[in-house]
Amino acid sequence: MARPFLKWAGGKTQLINQIAKTLPKELSSTDFVYVEPFIGSGAVLFWFLEHFPTMKKAVINDLNADLINTYNTIKNKPHELIAVLKGFEEAFRTLESKPDKRKNYYYNQRTLYNTRSGNNVLQAALFIFLNRTCFNGLYRVNKNNEFNVPMGSYRNPTICDSENILSVSKALQNVEILCGDYEQTLKHAGKRAFFYFDPPYKPISITSSFNSYANSGFDDEEQARLARFCAKLDKQNHKWMLSNSDVKTTESDNLFFDVLYSNFTIRRVKARRNINSKADKRGQLNELLITNYD
Repeated sequence: MARPFLKWAGGKTQLINQIAKTLPKELSSTDFVYVEPFIGSGAVLFWFLEHFPTMKKAVINDLNADLINTYNTIKNKPHELIAVLKGFEEAFRTLESKPDKRKNYYYNQRTLYNTRSGNNVLQAALFIFLNRTCFNGLYRVNKNNEFNVPMGSYRNPTICDSENILSVSKALQNVEILCGDYEQTLKHAGKRAFFYFDPPYKPISITSSFNSYANSGFDDEEQARLARFCAKLDKQNHKWMLSNSDVKTTESDNLFFDVLYSNFTIRRVKARRNINSKADKRGQLNELLITNYD
């Protein structure tokens, strides 16, 4: 089974069992198109590709052009990508006993990535390298779309997982890959689709905002626009599921999502999150699974 090739804030590996239990029953007996408008690390996509091999096709999208380039490169040029990643991995591991030179190597690669002057394969390789060696595997950019995460403290990180890259490449052959606003995915959904939305989460505290994966941001107005899009899908008889943070975790009287999705089914489920830089802040917390079916 192909598995996520990236570490990703809010990755859904921990929620897969809950998501599986919450799927509409008719998916197992009907043809459908799977659509994921905020693809991220693709954990749910790869699970669907494994468990629903007869679905018509899958459509994925993201606003992050660097992320989408990486998906396209794995799909179309996996062997070229592996060759570059192997070079990065060898160079980085050789410098394990030379911390200053290793640090310089990381920041030189980060600078090269931010110039975006390389070809698609090099940019994808740099994307994966930085993801595997930066602090906490966090992807964050500033307003100039420059990746600005410092180096992590991993001794020998796996930078080139050749076997999984080839598995992901094979899995993506029947996947349509888009880059842009999530609303464009509707044009590719056909008559019967299942949408899974994993948008940038609404922060539950001032220090928990990890939604700067693209330089455009995703504020409350964007959350409301997404809710309107979900209502549109419901009117067109598409089934959908959406995950988000449970803001009641820190503010028990905060009804933001309860009001926004008052016409739909809201479930609170437990998820484990390991992205916080402070170990005592990691652990289980509530997240929301919202659906337009019971």
